[in-house]
Amino acid sequence: MAKATEVRSGSSAAERSRSAAETEEIRQALVARLTELQAEYDQSLSEITELQRERLADSAGDDQADTGTKTFEREQEITLANNLLERITQVERAIDRLGSGNYGWCEKCGNQIPVERLAAFPSATLCVSCKQLEERR
Repeated sequence: MAKATEVRSGSSAAERSRSAAETEEIRQALVARLTELQAEYDQSLSEITELQRERLADSAGDDQADTGTKTFEREQEITLANNLLERITQVERAIDRLGSGNYGWCEKCGNQIPVERLAAFPSATLCVSCKQLEERR
């Protein structure tokens, strides 16, 4: 029984250490994603600004329904931009965790996050079990 524990703890330590090449590959993928998200966010902001100018120039003769529709559309656009900003923050945090050696490990329980989860959601900070518990609350 002691052997199983030794093997488990030995493999855990080995799993925690990534090769420099693996770490760099992950970092490059995260930085590429960060660049994509930042470009999307910048484009979204410029589109919001342009649409706002158009709405202000074209607001003569609007009734309450028109004004309400324009306000609703503006709020949706701002929500989408805020969602992009949140995703940018998540990727930046993943890059920080990678640098500190905590990337790929659950922030709550300390277990390894499955590779499949990280492939689907590279900025994941919780394992599947902890994420499910969080979502139930």
